[in-house]
Amino acid sequence: MTDLGNRTVLVTGCNGRIGRALVRALLDAGARVGGADLGETARVPEGDDFRYTSCDVSDQDGVEAAVTGLEDSLGRFDGLVNSHGHYPNLPLTKMTVEEWDRVFAINARGSMLTTRAMMLRWIERGTAGSIVNISSCAATSPRTGGSHYSGSKAAVNSLTAVTAIEGGPHGIRANAIQPGLVLDEVQHKGDEGLHPYFALQLDLTPLGRTGAPDDIAHAAAFLLSDASAWTTGAVIDISGGSHAGRTQMPETSEM
Repeated sequence: MTDLGNRTVLVTGCNGRIGRALVRALLDAGARVGGADLGETARVPEGDDFRYTSCDVSDQDGVEAAVTGLEDSLGRFDGLVNSHGHYPNLPLTKMTVEEWDRVFAINARGSMLTTRAMMLRWIERGTAGSIVNISSCAATSPRTGGSHYSGSKAAVNSLTAVTAIEGGPHGIRANAIQPGLVLDEVQHKGDEGLHPYFALQLDLTPLGRTGAPDDIAHAAAFLLSDASAWTTGAVIDISGGSHAGRTQMPETSEM
């Protein structure tokens, strides 16, 4: 069990599929958690160790207000998980500039704003903080209709690397997780009634199942903890092996 006792962590996108699992996993590991997302209500029950605030991560003033307000309530943060995301699907030829900019504003700028807000505080305080960015396998394996999403997540991967480089001398670590297909209910290869896209993905997934939100949450908890003290600048693929390589190649040299 990962130990995050005496840690205080900000989770953005805390109302999402992965975000809710992150909050639960971090609380179970002993952390205090501040959650931020759009909307006035948290989808995880608030308690003594969890506080929520509504926040648009693409807005600089909103991010600053959210971090300050949550720290006033919970105590100073020493961890950050950027779990927010906007993932529409639209061919490039049908995309407007506004649609492109909105995805980058949330996924890339939002991660930059929260990272910057934390780093400024941590450097001033001498805090050896840890950042985990929830990226996507789409960052390195783009798909049709995902030029804005894939591009924004590739930017998140680069942001992670630069944060690791700049934060390292201050004891600040930054890593990213690239999830594959994650669903609320795990589905397995061969299940009846699978959506055609899910069936195709599972055919290409060596472990033969979709991911569960907890698969990502437990990895993030590890990256926030002292158990990963020498890990920074890493982008970890958690996809059941679906992005390990050419999983569809036949086991024969006869082509």
